Amino acid sequence: MLVALAPCLAGAPAHAAVPDSPAVTYTNPIAEKRADPHIVKHTDGYYYFTATVPEYDRIVLRRATTIQGLRTAPETTIWTKHASGVMGAHIWAPEIHFIDGKWYVYFAAGASNDVWAIRMYVLEGTGANPLTAGWTEKGQIRTQWESFSLDATTFVVNGVRYLAWAQRDPAVNNNTDIYLARMANPWTITGTPVMLSRPTHSWETVGYKVNEGPAVVQRGGKVFMTYSASATDSNYCLGMLTASASANLLSQASWSKSPTPVFAGSAATSQYGPGHNSFTVSEDGKSDVLVYHDRSYKDISGDPLNDPNRRTRVQKVYWKADGTPDFGIPVADGVTPQRLSSYHFADRFVRHWEYRARIEAGVSPLADSQFRVVGGLTGSGTVSLESANFPGYYLRHRNFEVWLERNDGSAGFASDAAFHRRAGLADSAGVSFESYNYPGRYVRHGEYLLNVQTVSTATDRADATFYTQ
Repeated sequence: MLVALAPCLAGAPAHAAVPDSPAVTYTNPIAEKRADPHIVKHTDGYYYFTATVPEYDRIVLRRATTIQGLRTAPETTIWTKHASGVMGAHIWAPEIHFIDGKWYVYFAAGASNDVWAIRMYVLEGTGANPLTAGWTEKGQIRTQWESFSLDATTFVVNGVRYLAWAQRDPAVNNNTDIYLARMANPWTITGTPVMLSRPTHSWETVGYKVNEGPAVVQRGGKVFMTYSASATDSNYCLGMLTASASANLLSQASWSKSPTPVFAGSAATSQYGPGHNSFTVSEDGKSDVLVYHDRSYKDISGDPLNDPNRRTRVQKVYWKADGTPDFGIPVADGVTPQRLSSYHFADRFVRHWEYRARIEAGVSPLADSQFRVVGGLTGSGTVSLESANFPGYYLRHRNFEVWLERNDGSAGFASDAAFHRRAGLADSAGVSFESYNYPGRYVRHGEYLLNVQTVSTATDRADATFYTQ
């Protein structure tokens, strides 16, 4: 205790640890006209990406050493629908997994003579690179019923491999529920499946009564299963189930269900109907990344399934103090936002509150503490900080106080909202922001409010240092 207090007694400012999960940024969208995206980072250093194509006729793969690189990576067709019979129509929602030394692709398909006879199927690939692997059909995944079923995903908890999927219960008047079962091998379930979630909330039943597209991320001894709900138009959104990794996952009682969507469309950022997600990890392995599709417009003519413009997007997943994920809102197209934490206080982030900038812990909604670091409004090698949930609003100083305000297009606003990004004054691993029009003045916090002030002491430099997350 005395050792820990010594730096403070000596007059040095307290110092938060460098974040375990530093900022990662991407530029959205990752892929146009690609729905139900699935991205996995393999041990060979490559990201592998597959998704539904709007023609619903084939399975495609891309690979790149970065998530952003998938945008321009060449695409390979690894399998094409059958000319007749089963697997002859509606090729949907492929996922790629590496299991016991082989590649497996899970997908849904209808039949040429009954396009809505949707069932789940598996391909097996041999070879290090799945783009050039030899693929064989392992057939249909058989479940408790011969009914509409799709969106198979697989994951391992405590050494046990599970399959989660969506299926219609013939005895229930809805579209699909979420089911879970153990796996005997990568194409066969074993035991009695358990129904984990049924669409009962109002936000799960808009247009259709749907729970589908399960995806799993694990952290801190918890299993989080997101799923998509409602029709595939602008009402599409994500719900979430949560269980302890030590619980009996094959008991519905082990899972709790979010009462409200955990990820939904945002008119502010022009993102509509986000859903059918997967999870991957950042290039440095330190951040979880949400992968999903949405559209950039709300109104759709005709059947949403015939609208080809769902596109693949990504953004960082943040984790709350209670260990649960916070997905925020689907961010605007372009570069993804970051958070800025205090050098002094690891749990306090720069946020706007009633348009005043401050640092605060437990920020809700998350997007109040997310800012896009963009090219400065003045140019000149500067940067500006644009609000994630109020696009077009920037942090600017007024009377040396920092506020969030709409860009009015004036030269004065541009100057007040432009900063030189410097290495952190108290820690070069951090960042400091020097005023463009008042050199020597930096963004710093005092009594938790942000101002633009001169710095001279160690405390001043610490107050003006932030970590990007």
